Amino acid sequence: MAYNALETDRFLDEFTKRHPHMPEFHQAMADVAEDVIPHINARRNENEARILRYLSSPDRVISFRVTWQDDDNRMRFNQGFRVQYSNAMGVYKGGLRFHPGVDASVLHFLAFEQTLKNSLTGLPMGGAKGGADFDPKGRSDAEIRRFCQAFMTQLARHIGPDIDVPAGDIGVGIREIAWMFDQYRTVTGHFSGVLTGKHPTFGGSCFREEATGYGCVYLAQEVMKKRGDGLEGKSCTLSGAGNVALHTARKLIDCDAKVITLSDSDGFVRFPEGIGRETLEQIADHKAQRGRLEALAGEEGWEFHSGEKPWSVPADLAFPCATQNELKESDARCLVENGCDAVFEAANMPCTSAASRVLREAEVILVPSKAVNAGGVAVSGMEISQNRMRLRWPVERVDEELRKVMTDIHEACLEFGEDSRGVDYKRGANIAGFSRLAQVIDYYGVS
Repeated sequence: MAYNALETDRFLDEFTKRHPHMPEFHQAMADVAEDVIPHINARRNENEARILRYLSSPDRVISFRVTWQDDDNRMRFNQGFRVQYSNAMGVYKGGLRFHPGVDASVLHFLAFEQTLKNSLTGLPMGGAKGGADFDPKGRSDAEIRRFCQAFMTQLARHIGPDIDVPAGDIGVGIREIAWMFDQYRTVTGHFSGVLTGKHPTFGGSCFREEATGYGCVYLAQEVMKKRGDGLEGKSCTLSGAGNVALHTARKLIDCDAKVITLSDSDGFVRFPEGIGRETLEQIADHKAQRGRLEALAGEEGWEFHSGEKPWSVPADLAFPCATQNELKESDARCLVENGCDAVFEAANMPCTSAASRVLREAEVILVPSKAVNAGGVAVSGMEISQNRMRLRWPVERVDEELRKVMTDIHEACLEFGEDSRGVDYKRGANIAGFSRLAQVIDYYGVS
């Protein structure tokens, strides 16, 4: 029987009809399908075509109301979610996000991306994502703690060390993880590795906070090495001033690169000669107290650009570290015009589809988030292993394992993304992540 080629437009049209009103999920699926479908057709692989359709929907979506009490003793309500996308490779694994922009579309996209990202690491982890439309900004510590407790009371029945192991994400740091872990322990009576990103004193892995940012830089080193270059002396624009941005900046400075911007929702701060280590730690301390960059810049006399993004600043390399779709088409054109050599997506899907097209057409290296920010979940996977063994690995071992994972991800991108014209890292990451999943699902006989 002749192979019936899978048509990208038809596939995406059918997908959109099954999942209406989910723009972020549509964008993520289109991003993958545009690379994976030509690969499937070139191999004339009927099984992989069926598996792609299978993977275009999650295993299950859990939605629940979170009822909590504010400091004025009024009852408040938020919507909580957990999208368990695929456990073909292992237990469901992925973060929890507390942000007013959280909805079903955002979490479907994040869970789908997480599934492919976890596949890329080579570790036995499935993919999931969850969270709530709760906004921690302006809330007291007591309110956030009560919300975490109420959220975990509802989620606890759906997770477990052999079922689903959540972690942190935007709005959920080591403090929130501790509050939720304590609630899970209280509700279930089990002290188990049900959450990652814990403090090392009660089962967390050392180096977890640094992992996403450091892993990003380790992969950037591999990309630059492939080009016969390095990070030393390179000017780097970064967006964001949270965990990922700050640790990316720290490691770039360690590599003698020059970090010239950081940002938050109010605008960006620019350091034409590069951010020094002491200044970076000052910013980190300020953000830990929920301070705004504009206020600190005003106190210190730094150059601050209110309401703007850093992508108009000329630089060799760009690291979007803030949130999805932050880098628009016009921003990409600025990067191209200013001679940017490479963009490393440290946040989840920070480039819009139009921005990605501009960068790829201009032959700017674009390394996608499912490869760049896999370091965090890689160390989370190591935390699961340490919890099962009741051991804590030293920093040196975790760092060594993280470097190896990021090197292996680079090799996987080369395997599927390199041709006579160079390396298309986006294509390489998409096909590598899908191919590993497809092989496992094929063994299960799903196809």
